[in-house]
Amino acid sequence: MRDSQAAEARPYHHGDLSRALVDAARRLLEAEGPSALSLRAVAREAGVSPAAPYHHFKDKGELLEAVAHEGWDLLDAALAKAKAAASAPREAMSNLGVAYVCFARENPALYRVMYDTARDRADLPDKMQEGDDSAYCKVRDTMIEGGADPNDTHEIELATTAAWCSAHGLAEMAGFKQFEHIKAACGGEVPFLRAIFAHMGLFHPGGAD
Repeated sequence: MRDSQAAEARPYHHGDLSRALVDAARRLLEAEGPSALSLRAVAREAGVSPAAPYHHFKDKGELLEAVAHEGWDLLDAALAKAKAAASAPREAMSNLGVAYVCFARENPALYRVMYDTARDRADLPDKMQEGDDSAYCKVRDTMIEGGADPNDTHEIELATTAAWCSAHGLAEMAGFKQFEHIKAACGGEVPFLRAIFAHMGLFHPGGAD
C-alpha cells in the first residue's frame, strides 16, 4: 500500500506518457512474457502512478494494440532497410526474408503480440497490409521488381502469401536445436536462413537477378 501511495504521489515527468507506457510494456513483454503484463505493472515499470495508464488506454487490450502497432512499424523499418541494402530484386527478396525472421527471433514476445492482437482471428492484422509501404506490400512489390507480372493479381497474391507464410514458419522454427548442425555447416544463422529461402523457390520463374 505504501508503494502504491508513493507512486500516486510521485510527480510525472515524461514528455509523452503514451510512448513511455508502450516502451515499458515492451520491456516487460520481453523480460517476463505476456502473462506478466498489466496496466499496473506497466505503470510501475514506467515510473508513473497506477492510474496514469488509464488516461491513454482503457484496458490491457488497448495497450497491447498500441504495442502491436509499434511492432509493425518496427518490422516495416527493418524490411525497408533490408531491401535498400540489396543491389538486385533476388537479393532483396532474400534480405526481406532474413530481416523478417531475425526481427521475430530478436523480439519474440513483441512478435507474438503483433499477431495475437488481431481483433478477428480469422483476419490478418490490419497493420500488416495498411498503406502502400506496408510489410506485405514490400514483399509484393519486390516480386514485381523481380519479374512477376503486375497485372496477374491472383498469381501475385498467391506468391506474396507463400513468401509471407514461409518466413513466418521459419521464424517459428529457426530456433529448434535440431537445426544447429545445419547452421554450423552453412556458416551461421543468416547463411542458414538464406539457404532455406533459396530452397523454398519463392522467386518468380522469370524473375531477374
